[in-house]
Amino acid sequence: MLASAGVHGLTDRAVEKAADVPPGTASNYFRSREALLVAAAERIAELRHASTDQAVKQPASLVDLLTESLFTAATTLRSRYLAIFELRLEAARRPALASALAGLQDTASLVTAGHHDELGLEIPREKIPALIALSGGALFTLVGAPPEHVSRDVVRSMAEVIVHGCMPRT
Repeated sequence: MLASAGVHGLTDRAVEKAADVPPGTASNYFRSREALLVAAAERIAELRHASTDQAVKQPASLVDLLTESLFTAATTLRSRYLAIFELRLEAARRPALASALAGLQDTASLVTAGHHDELGLEIPREKIPALIALSGGALFTLVGAPPEHVSRDVVRSMAEVIVHGCMPRT
């Protein structure tokens, strides 16, 4: 719903209709619109962590891992990431949602650090937030682009710049 109708389309009634439950059910679980948005953010974070847990089970270089992660997010999971960006933009106007997303971001940093440890990647802990921010910016660009403009080669080029920088290697 967030991906197709935006934050304003995520209402109790829309949730109830999509879930095929009686009117009033959503408001029994979510006492405010903000509570509904926070719950949506938490669920998306759960799904995101589960998919990254799956991705690290296949050892690869950081460029390969980032390429596959970004490509999958921008194609197969595009609507999930559109929803995340909708929530992030709405968080600028909703302090409780902003707080929830900040907590989820902290968790993402810890999960990412754990995955790097599992893969034997020697990335300093203090660099992880920057890596997440750079990959998030790349993802925003990819998800916001027309789907036919997203190719594995384009994504790999972005991943290489994120990991190695934009200067030629000497």
